[in-house]
Amino acid sequence: MLSYWEKQSLLQYDYIIAGSGIVGLSTAISIKEKLPAARVLILEKEILPTGASTKNAGFACIGSLTELLSDLKTMPPEDVLALLQMRRNGLQLLRKRIGDEYMEYQENGSHELIGVEQEHTLSEIDKVNAMLRPLLGGEAFTLVSDRLGRFRFNTDYVKALISNNFEGELHTGKMMRCLIDIAIARGVEIKTGCTVSRFEDLQTGVRVVVPRADGEEIGFMARRVAICTNAFARELMPDVDLQPGRGQVLLTNVIPDLPFRGVFHMDEGYYYFRELDGRVLFGGGRNLDFTKEATTSFDLNQEIQQQLENRLRNIILPEHSFMITDRWTGIMAFGKTRQPVIRFHTRNIVSGVRMGGMGVAIGSAVGEQLSSLLTE
Repeated sequence: MLSYWEKQSLLQYDYIIAGSGIVGLSTAISIKEKLPAARVLILEKEILPTGASTKNAGFACIGSLTELLSDLKTMPPEDVLALLQMRRNGLQLLRKRIGDEYMEYQENGSHELIGVEQEHTLSEIDKVNAMLRPLLGGEAFTLVSDRLGRFRFNTDYVKALISNNFEGELHTGKMMRCLIDIAIARGVEIKTGCTVSRFEDLQTGVRVVVPRADGEEIGFMARRVAICTNAFARELMPDVDLQPGRGQVLLTNVIPDLPFRGVFHMDEGYYYFRELDGRVLFGGGRNLDFTKEATTSFDLNQEIQQQLENRLRNIILPEHSFMITDRWTGIMAFGKTRQPVIRFHTRNIVSGVRMGGMGVAIGSAVGEQLSSLLTE
């Protein structure tokens, strides 16, 4: 049972945020930047953030050529450009907030491997560059197939190579560590192991219910609440328009004389890999089984893991032997378009979910927008 003191002093907040990933932490930090005296609480159901924030590949993406061409099939050009602007704004805010050196951020561009099925997209480079030039201030994509020999990919598959001149990479763990440290330094409270079972908008405030192991419920109170649980948002908002998407990842041992550095995309972004401390991190493959991968389970899909190994062995590292030292999964959230869902759920509850696999890039910008909704 709760004491009088607990009820009076330990359960009352100005703002409560469900989810301690990139969006949740960014929302809390942005609120404290606007209102330093506000009492802000983050509730996280696991010991560590659950989803994709601590499990992604560390890509600071604006989108590969084939990804953007795919987006243009489902979104008008102005919406694609607006989303690209959000990614740019989000990355700039993230870099300003943390500092490049503290999360090992490098903006050395990226490369996209073009196979036979994507060769037709090469004729679109000039058109897409013209569309993006006013936003980026330069050429987004450059054909650099002369680098294929240096990278030693299997040219039976890889027919061309495109450079994206505005993408970066970072250390995911250090980024999250810094965001947590910044939030705590600003006075944000973070409680882990707290699963939000439900919330009630009482018009004058919001009651947020967290069950305890003994069966008792704790009811936190806040003026307003933000739901930042991305792929898991339907547990609290069953009607939200999103679908989870599991991302499979594997990591090799250190490979001597690895012929490439940086970050790489394949097949409309469904595959991605990078050099990481002399190893190769390779992920993706949910397009092999969209139905099975539309899940919030963190289990490995052995068929996709095998396909990742096959691509790594036959396409990316055909001249090198390697071992797999780590495997993991992360859960992303997608919709009919890549637009995130940022809106009022009720009068005092807002949601910032469905990051479309771009949480690193847009998470800080989404958090800034949510903070404005919460404090308006």
